[in-house]
Amino acid sequence: MPMLLPPDLRDWVPEDDFVHFVIQAVEQMPFSANAFDVNHRGTGSKQYQPRMMLALLVYCYAMGIFSSRRVERATYRDVAVRFLTGDTHPDHDTIAEFRRRNQRAFIEAFLHVLKLAREMGVLKVGTVSVDGTHLDANASKSKNVRYDRAVELEKQLRLDIEELVRKAEAADADETADGQTLPEELSRRERLLEKMREAQARLRARAEAQAAAEREAQMRKIAEYEARQATGPRRGPPPKPPENKGPEPTAQANMTDDDSRLMRKNRRAEYRQAYNAQAVVDADGSQLILAAHVTNCASDANQLEPALQGVDAAVGRPTAVLADCGYVNGDAMERLERDGYDLFIPVTAEAGNNQRRYDFRPPRDKQPRTVTDPRLVSMQTKMRGEEARRRYAKRKQTVEPVFGIIKSAMGFRNFRLRGLRRVSLEWTLTTLAYNVRRLYALSSKGAC
Repeated sequence: MPMLLPPDLRDWVPEDDFVHFVIQAVEQMPFSANAFDVNHRGTGSKQYQPRMMLALLVYCYAMGIFSSRRVERATYRDVAVRFLTGDTHPDHDTIAEFRRRNQRAFIEAFLHVLKLAREMGVLKVGTVSVDGTHLDANASKSKNVRYDRAVELEKQLRLDIEELVRKAEAADADETADGQTLPEELSRRERLLEKMREAQARLRARAEAQAAAEREAQMRKIAEYEARQATGPRRGPPPKPPENKGPEPTAQANMTDDDSRLMRKNRRAEYRQAYNAQAVVDADGSQLILAAHVTNCASDANQLEPALQGVDAAVGRPTAVLADCGYVNGDAMERLERDGYDLFIPVTAEAGNNQRRYDFRPPRDKQPRTVTDPRLVSMQTKMRGEEARRRYAKRKQTVEPVFGIIKSAMGFRNFRLRGLRRVSLEWTLTTLAYNVRRLYALSSKGAC
């Protein structure tokens, strides 16, 4: 990392400044040979050392600077950033390209920070809290189009294009007519027609993928049913195979970022174009994020397994898991308990609210949900115990402050990139920056 700086610039950065911790942390990371995606030919624009670029992004994200143009501006205006870059100034295109192409390096750096925390004695994986938060996508909900509306618009646009073509031919025959505006109108409608076709194709592909997943799940149910019939009394009709009806008329596709979805936090909140960002947080004191991923499913019901599977074995294996009632899924909970995880999940919202220090009384017109699944009944009984209530009380004070710091202290409330793959990359970088910031705070307090 280039550090050829004038002495006066070094003097401007205090010895205990956060930027020193970032530089040292990145310098100590043993990256693999192909961790960084760089131009080895040495041609094109000026190149910068990959570790310096990674440290620049980590520091800027931790300090609430996310836009590549703002990062470039900081290399001129921020003394700590100038110190980090060795008084060099990567342009915003270089910064944006490095961020897009180096997800592998971000993932390795994320793991190295957790290993460093273990070496420092800060991280001891045992009890973890799992939660998710909706973060706005870089798209507007007004850019959504329904499948039935896209079909209607395609038909209307075809008629408009045919009419414009006839007018254009008439204008060509008439030498006195002004035919300048017709090609522009024709081109605009053709572009819109292509977008409608693409939206329909995406919705059909999405419906087919969902139908394939349902068929696979249904085949498993049929196999289980036949196995039960062969060994026990014959009860009930066999499961029916799912029907592939194609896209629902109300299915929507976003013209800006089709991977994003309309989501809302609760029934009283408004719908927003967003992603669901998940995090597994150490609940034994460090509040470091052990794993993170992004989904475009608004519900958390199917996210507990992938969240826990994202915790690298080199960091440790969680023993106890705290999650709210949004993660209730009998099949997933059964599999996780079979794998040795001790789950603490309130089965209903009322049970979760009863963990608080005040009494919760549901509205008179809304009675608590009746639980009939034996697996959920067992969990419900478990959560009524004093020990389970005591352990579950740690959930809200461990994972929720993490999202609060990311959103308020760091200022990360929406994604800048588009598409699920790139959004996942940005969430990895954000959680990496949070972990470095948190580890710096723990080391400064003498926690290690």
